[in-house]
Amino acid sequence: MSVEGAYNQWSEQYDSNENKTRDLEAIALREMLGKIQFENCLEIGCGTGKNTEWLKTKGKKILAVDLSEEMLAVARNKGSNQNVQFIKTDINADWDFTHEQFDLIVCSLVLEHIENINRIMRLISERLKPGGTLYIGELHPFKQYTGSKAKFKNEKVELDINCYTHHISEFTNSAKKYLLPLIEVNEFFDGPEAPIPRILTLKFVKSN
Repeated sequence: MSVEGAYNQWSEQYDSNENKTRDLEAIALREMLGKIQFENCLEIGCGTGKNTEWLKTKGKKILAVDLSEEMLAVARNKGSNQNVQFIKTDINADWDFTHEQFDLIVCSLVLEHIENINRIMRLISERLKPGGTLYIGELHPFKQYTGSKAKFKNEKVELDINCYTHHISEFTNSAKKYLLPLIEVNEFFDGPEAPIPRILTLKFVKSN
């Protein structure tokens, strides 16, 4: 199923469904970015605003973008949006939604839906200020190797969403190519007995 169509359908139950990946990535982001403060942030794949609400406490201005208008509608209804602008856009298309440069770019559970991450890394680098931070949080490729992927159940059927597997080296090599050296990597597990991690997090800082 197309990514946009799937997330439009998923929007009504996205926040209420049991979703270990969603919940653990939210924890991971807060741990990885807990000490950060920013003037402006680009949040790619904001969805229903699961991280937007927390990011609002860390900076002055957020541009939150998503492919799904229905997910954005949920996000807009959460709290005050005085310092947040929500925009529907497809990051696979031209990035004409902003020409601003940002202190922080956040990309949560998005890149598994992108086939060519080299292009996205280039565009991210162009929109990131020198010394700015890029955070990536994704379903760990180890989980994908075992068949895990983004999917949800509606009233009738379980729906799979188009996904691509990106190895850790693919993330780091692509980022390095566009002046985004890796400064921190972490893996998050479902619990102490979990044999493989669920979430991969990567933090990069753009070279001056």
